[in-house]
Amino acid sequence: MSDSQHREILASPAFVPSDDARPTPGPIAVLPEPEPLFVDAVESAGGEVAPLSAATRGLIWLDPKGAERFGAVLAENPQLSWIQLPYAGVDAFASILASSARPSLTVTSAKGAFAQPVAEHALMLSLALLRRLPLRMSARSWGDGTLGTSLYGLHVVIVGAGGIALELIRLLQPFGVSVTIVRRGSAPVEGASETVSTDRLDAVLPSADVLILAAALTDDTRGLIGEQQFGLMKNSAIVVNIGRGGLVVTDALVDALQAGVIAGAGVDVTDPEPLPDGHPLWTAPSVIITPHSADTPDMTRPLLARRVANNTRAFLGEGGFDGVVDPVVGY
Repeated sequence: MSDSQHREILASPAFVPSDDARPTPGPIAVLPEPEPLFVDAVESAGGEVAPLSAATRGLIWLDPKGAERFGAVLAENPQLSWIQLPYAGVDAFASILASSARPSLTVTSAKGAFAQPVAEHALMLSLALLRRLPLRMSARSWGDGTLGTSLYGLHVVIVGAGGIALELIRLLQPFGVSVTIVRRGSAPVEGASETVSTDRLDAVLPSADVLILAAALTDDTRGLIGEQQFGLMKNSAIVVNIGRGGLVVTDALVDALQAGVIAGAGVDVTDPEPLPDGHPLWTAPSVIITPHSADTPDMTRPLLARRVANNTRAFLGEGGFDGVVDPVVGY
């Protein structure tokens, strides 16, 4: 696969601002520390890395948890015209971005850039749950060899239509599944058998064999899957969450697993996160919990560096930005 094809699959559609809205080029700061990988990414694309000052026009922000400091930097530097954030999800920065939105500022995230490892993780969790691996991994005797379901030909519902969803559609093609995409709008998604808007989620859940959550966390999606939604699903269905923990009502998930309302769940993200020791989800039946490791730093750092290089070129006027964030909708 060529680099251009890779970008086409994984990135959100490139955004090319009008001449009036295009960010003003200038020195780029890399904070909180100018890590060599990202400095090299900026410089390889023709950008200039310099300490934050009144002359700075671009900012590569690498601290995913430093929202308070990020807010202060943004407020103290109104001259900034482009900011690159480190994660696909920007919920940690959402309120700051919404209050600081201005036409002269372009904000980009890593959305779409980490699609391959995260989609791979979602597929792994789906296969493991369908094959009842949680049961087999805890077994100390031979047990029932008749348990297990094949992924081939099943109905997979994916909530979200970003890079992860697109990569999942590609990975699922060999299994001959039907894929329903649930998204904010209803515009068709290439490769999906069906695309519906979020208000029709409850209508498609009864036929879902696999529900994969790959949406951003916003005010509209928080608690999207709760007691009512679990109650609509087959008791043979599984749920996989590689989006954000807040998409699911955790107590309702525990209840659904304990009561056998669904067959299993694989979660890479939880609410709360980290999931506390002793939380009932740890001991719920047929659950796999991974510690937000679908995209480890070793996987994501080179992918983020590629996104930084691509967007530095856009910042300098060469092509469009990948992963542009809408501060109003929160992703």
